Amino acid sequence: MALRLGDLAPDFKAETSEGTVEFHKWLGDSWGVLFSHPADYTPVCTTELGAVSKLRDEFVKRNVKVIALSVDDLASHQGWIGDINETQETEVNFPIIADSEYKVSNLYDMVHPNANDKFTVRSVFVIGADKKVKLIITYPASTGRNFVELLRVIDSLQLTANFSVATPANWKDGEDVVISPAIKTEDAYAKFPKGVKVIKPYLRMTPQPNK
Repeated sequence: MALRLGDLAPDFKAETSEGTVEFHKWLGDSWGVLFSHPADYTPVCTTELGAVSKLRDEFVKRNVKVIALSVDDLASHQGWIGDINETQETEVNFPIIADSEYKVSNLYDMVHPNANDKFTVRSVFVIGADKKVKLIITYPASTGRNFVELLRVIDSLQLTANFSVATPANWKDGEDVVISPAIKTEDAYAKFPKGVKVIKPYLRMTPQPNK
């Protein structure tokens, strides 16, 4: 059965480029990003792993741990990491799961026959501190993932997990947010002391509560 938003993220034990990882234990009280790759030494994924490495401080600031997955073995991973570090001018600073038996890939429904009968699809999973799946995005092999956008989404997920708000289209951290429809307008003024802007009865805005 396909993994869905709100499901408990499947736990697993796997060998990685940084040693054995027991996933839920490794996450601890952090959020997590798990992102898959079809195989080592693929060009788009090489740029992606480099891009994520350069964003390490941004993930740390948000209490997010990053882990990648490829279906090749650890020896292959180590060689590929050398290429990534060289070509992307960075240092890979997160573990890469060796999933040659497709155990984790199958747990997370990453093997799609319509994509390829061997390779995993290029999926991203954001997992909350409660170990539940908050976001799933799957990309085609030809399109590199936008990890700055992923940080924006994590900002939204973490904000909306703690306040009765949602984020509008193209929202960025620090901008006004939408008040939840479950909050009555007469109650909103007390709940959001920074101000309430009523555009329509169902569309009310307020400054970001945690800024």
